Amino acid sequence: MVSEVARKARELRRSMPQPEVWLWNRLKRRREQGYRFRRQHPVRGYFLDFACLDRMLAIEVDGGQHSEPVRADHDGLRDRILEREGFRVLRFWNSEVRHEIDRVMDVIVQALEARPSRRAGGVRPQTPSLAVTSPP
Repeated sequence: MVSEVARKARELRRSMPQPEVWLWNRLKRRREQGYRFRRQHPVRGYFLDFACLDRMLAIEVDGGQHSEPVRADHDGLRDRILEREGFRVLRFWNSEVRHEIDRVMDVIVQALEARPSRRAGGVRPQTPSLAVTSPP
């Protein structure tokens, strides 16, 4: 039997907006450099658009609804929770991915290179809690 979390993650992966698809196609090519990304990865009740667990990097691609004050406040809370779990959170607008994907990838690669690898004996942030809980 498939868990509710796995079902939701699978559903989110199947219905990714086009900018997320474009970014995913670029991110998965980074595997050759040792960067492995997951799509719609669950952490503390949230689903990260993309996560590199080895470098504890979360990447979010936001549509226009994220500029609304209530949504922006929620995103800020979510980012703080993820940061407490050891993640660095990068946020990009859909329009940035559409029109400036090379620049977006440059920012992501710089962030990856700046974070220690958890596999290579670098500083190991606390392992993120994968338990699904409702946000505080």
